Amino acid sequence: MKVAIFFGSKSDIDVMKGAKKALDEFNIESKAFILSAHRVPEKLMETLHKIEDEGFEVIIAGAGLAAHLPGVIASHTTMPVIGVPINAALNGQDALYSIVQMPKSIPVATVGINNSYNAGMLAVEILSIKYPQLKDSLKDFRKNMKKNFIKDNEEFEF
Repeated sequence: MKVAIFFGSKSDIDVMKGAKKALDEFNIESKAFILSAHRVPEKLMETLHKIEDEGFEVIIAGAGLAAHLPGVIASHTTMPVIGVPINAALNGQDALYSIVQMPKSIPVATVGINNSYNAGMLAVEILSIKYPQLKDSLKDFRKNMKKNFIKDNEEFEF
């Protein structure tokens, strides 16, 4: 199980750490790449071919501003692509609309602005379809999440 995490700039690192955190919680191998769809498109294409050959199964791509990276990636691979809109301008709404409004037949699953952790969790869910042990781990995670939520809120004082 391998997930590739792409983003266009070093300034995106802090936002995209959430995806790695979610994947690490489920012992899913991941590798991050800083590549711009606009500045180094040839290197991006080369890297996409390489990760396909290396058996990666899901891609998470974060982008701000015009936010073309997830869509460009999706147009060059059949792997599922999860887009993370990054708040760089207009409170991230420009990136959100750019990623979520993909043309027919080239989908990009999209999570909330700056919510790379949910992108990681969506990658876990996608992979759990193929890997029964991962599906069991995800079910256990959800049970514990519910149990902890109930416990935390039973002890709530206002």
